[in-house]
Amino acid sequence: MSRDRLPPLSALRVFEAAARHESFKQAAEELFVTPGAVSQQIRLLEEHVGVELFVRDGRRVVLSDAGKASAQILKEAFEKMFEATRLMKQGNQKGRVTVSAAPSFAAKWLMPRLYDFSAANEDIDVWVSADMAPVDFATSDIDLAIRYGNGHYSGLNVEHLLAEAVVPVCSPLLYEAAPIRKPADLSHHVLLHDVGFETDPSCPDWAMWLKAHGVEGVDASRGPRFNQSSMVIEGAVAGRGVALAKRTIAEADLKAGRLMVLFDEKDKPLEYGYYLVWPQTREPTPAQMRFMDWLRAEAQRIDGAPSAHIEPPVFAAMDI
Repeated sequence: MSRDRLPPLSALRVFEAAARHESFKQAAEELFVTPGAVSQQIRLLEEHVGVELFVRDGRRVVLSDAGKASAQILKEAFEKMFEATRLMKQGNQKGRVTVSAAPSFAAKWLMPRLYDFSAANEDIDVWVSADMAPVDFATSDIDLAIRYGNGHYSGLNVEHLLAEAVVPVCSPLLYEAAPIRKPADLSHHVLLHDVGFETDPSCPDWAMWLKAHGVEGVDASRGPRFNQSSMVIEGAVAGRGVALAKRTIAEADLKAGRLMVLFDEKDKPLEYGYYLVWPQTREPTPAQMRFMDWLRAEAQRIDGAPSAHIEPPVFAAMDI
């Protein structure tokens, strides 16, 4: 094979991902191929350039000196190619904004509000990617993201959007059907658990909440668990039990009367919150700027959550 020609673009793409992760397996997951396919592409590339790009050490792979020298240059080259492709797509399209957000935030906070933005900005299409994985702006079509965390995101523009707090909530009809007047009454009710709390050290789970309120005799380990905050909220709305809910995710249901806060509980702000992030390597388009301004305005609003009809819940109180 001639050495004065560029190697296949697919092989370069595989090498860039493998070099960035220093793992054939993680590169395969990103590119939706098998680790064997990654290994084959790397071998083809090494044959083409005539030098070893990775040093194999058992199951580990480490970049060789030649691999290190070329990896960063290729990363920057692919970033420029993605940006060029983005500009091509914008040429004959009306404005488009692609935003990434966690599924629960997208479903419970963002989506109910998007109609208003679309009605006021008919020349802009908003594409929502609901995903828990952090966004790699260099290799994706995502324009901006709303992340839940501590705001420490290196290499990105970061702007605080919303604070978060947790409160105990349940359906009003469940509240009337079985006594939940004081925290000790929780011993007669199903506790709904958000396992997403496990990734947020600032957010209390039921065991922490009960201890902080001096409640004894309630088994904090019982009850169903959900890996999405929105599922916990829907369970509470359906009367399946009592949830320790994130205020932002539960906001629409609280204002619509589908949920109520128990025990006159005051908001306890968490260290984590919601942040608007976008890449430092490119300027936002006018469409993206309008969407970001709208997000900021929505985050500042005190009311305006959509109303909805209250459906009778399926009760899950114990000993009714």
